[in-house]
Amino acid sequence: MSCSKDRWTTRRSSWNASVVERRPEEQDLRERALIALGSNVGARHANLAAARAAISLLPATQVVAASRVEETAAFGCGAQAPYLNQMLLVATRLAPLALLRGLQRVERAQGRVRSRRWGARTLDLDIVRYGERELRTRELVLPHPGLARRGFWQREVDELAKLAGDAA
Repeated sequence: MSCSKDRWTTRRSSWNASVVERRPEEQDLRERALIALGSNVGARHANLAAARAAISLLPATQVVAASRVEETAAFGCGAQAPYLNQMLLVATRLAPLALLRGLQRVERAQGRVRSRRWGARTLDLDIVRYGERELRTRELVLPHPGLARRGFWQREVDELAKLAGDAA
């Protein structure tokens, strides 16, 4: 089966972008990370809302800002429903791999099953950037190698930078 990663169409959602007020106990969180959220199976808006809530509950992590939700054409293997995509800016004290493990727990709690690369999924959470760190392990590559190829991620990064008042 042929897999394509280069067809993108986008439609903006009415879900508003937002900045989240920082909790006093989390004011000292220094590292900022960008987390991409995507869903193309089931109740897509509800999947993203549940992910946002769960990410805000990760230890030593706070959601600083959230981009608007965008609908994009799926890429990957076979015919798939379009994705809803969103990006979060978080402040965290978790190390990159600890953050990744937390995100994978959130995915599993939302019914994510990793059966086919580029397949349809209830929830997909990716660390797009983690501060200025560069990392290359079997589990995680930072910055995410797809960042330069995904126009909607670029728009979401730009939106978060404006919302947060600095470079996201």
